[in-house]
Amino acid sequence: MAIKPDYIRPLDLRHGRIDMNHGAGGRASLQLIEEVFAAAFDNDFLRQGDDAARLPPPPPGHGLVMATDGHVISPLFFPGGDIGALAVHGTVNDVAMLGATPLYLSASFILEEGLPLADLVRIVRSMAEASRAAGVPVVTGDTKVVEQGKGDGVFIATTGIGALPPGRRIGGAQARPGDVVLVSGTLGDHGVAVLSLRESLAFETTIESDSAALHGLVAALLASVPEGAVRTLRDPTRGGLASTLNEIARQSRAGITLDEAALPIRAQVEAACELLGLDPLYMANEGKLVAVVAPEAADAALAALRAHPLGAQSARIGTVGVDAQHFVQMRTRFGGRRMVDWLSGEPLPRIC
Repeated sequence: MAIKPDYIRPLDLRHGRIDMNHGAGGRASLQLIEEVFAAAFDNDFLRQGDDAARLPPPPPGHGLVMATDGHVISPLFFPGGDIGALAVHGTVNDVAMLGATPLYLSASFILEEGLPLADLVRIVRSMAEASRAAGVPVVTGDTKVVEQGKGDGVFIATTGIGALPPGRRIGGAQARPGDVVLVSGTLGDHGVAVLSLRESLAFETTIESDSAALHGLVAALLASVPEGAVRTLRDPTRGGLASTLNEIARQSRAGITLDEAALPIRAQVEAACELLGLDPLYMANEGKLVAVVAPEAADAALAALRAHPLGAQSARIGTVGVDAQHFVQMRTRFGGRRMVDWLSGEPLPRIC
């Protein structure tokens, strides 16, 4: 039987597993890159075939924004998403929260020996689909393999680059007394979706992760109000809304007051949190944003958010005020007040 020159048997993507050879930098590594990563992420920049991608400059006058994020979520697959799509969404959103347009992504994969190739292919294809849907290509990357027991299937680190229009200043230090706090939808969905599959806590729920790329929503918001009216944008991921607002209050040296009755939280999320002794304000979100806007622009900003598919359940949830202690407080449904403090620990590790 004739054998083709340089023939390499294709990877067994259905039954095969990652082994240490896939991280050794030799022929097995090249085969993994070509048959799994390059096949899924294919674009002109990756086809350059070098260790770095040569990229065109940003539009004239624009600055550059760069964000990086590590993704160690467990389990790898959860209702409404997986670690691959999450890695794209998380980094795209970090860039977008400065009002920048995400342009490019890099991705670094740490694979554990023994990971089923079928799982890796599923993750990479999901990541590629999320990247194309967002219009933000993965232009360079890296793959390493660690011994079995030294990882947890796969960890993904992503870096994003975006273009920032001249004169735009959006950040945590920009909130001012009198500003209005908006949120783009229901809180805690991602945290509950992931929690529902944890081995020690598993429970039935129809809640799915809200994981999504938010740069389109941000663009719609910014187009609806005058430049400068949007002071701060944040995606309340790990640590949830409470931690995000405490960060903003500290950076802006102001106080924030929330209205408990205005917070959009699904009944199932509230029930799950009550059952497990958790607070929805600290639950992670992967497809929501918090916006602090000038009071005169609040109505227009809220209308713009609600007009977008990812912001249909947006709500006005609080205000920024003067507070030398930079506290976040909440007016309760019963007319009292309570502190919404920083997390003292990690109630739900490996959530993103």
